[in-house]
Amino acid sequence: MPGQLLLNLFIAFLWMLLIDEDELRFSTFYAGFLVGIGILFFMHRFFGTRFYLRRVYAVVRLFFIFVWELIQSSAVVLKQILSPRLKIEPGIFKYETILRSDVEITMLSMLLTLTPGSVVMEVTPESDALYIHAMDVQESRDGLIKQLKNFEKAIMEVTR
Repeated sequence: MPGQLLLNLFIAFLWMLLIDEDELRFSTFYAGFLVGIGILFFMHRFFGTRFYLRRVYAVVRLFFIFVWELIQSSAVVLKQILSPRLKIEPGIFKYETILRSDVEITMLSMLLTLTPGSVVMEVTPESDALYIHAMDVQESRDGLIKQLKNFEKAIMEVTR
């Protein structure tokens, strides 16, 4: 990915230097960047890796998934906190993950910990399961598992 991005920037600068006569303009650089994207899209199979904008798209998508899950979990926590009586049952459950690398598992743990109402307490030594503390295990366990599966899918698109 970094090689393709650097090549795209090089094409954009080269385009800018060859097109502009008197002064350097950002619009010419931008046009060169778009031309570079087109060139790299048609030539990315020769690099042996996938097209770098797909990974950028996956990162943006992961960000929006996180924001959506953050909003949903915040609403659930607010509803529980603002209710007249707290009817929560905190608890711990084990979640088997399909992620394998340390980076993927760390990303999953951090994304889940940043959403309100749940905390990753421990990762097994084999890195195949997470122990998660939920604010209300009875109500939010299914939602947390759905959220974890969404995160796993998006993380795999980014890292693999």
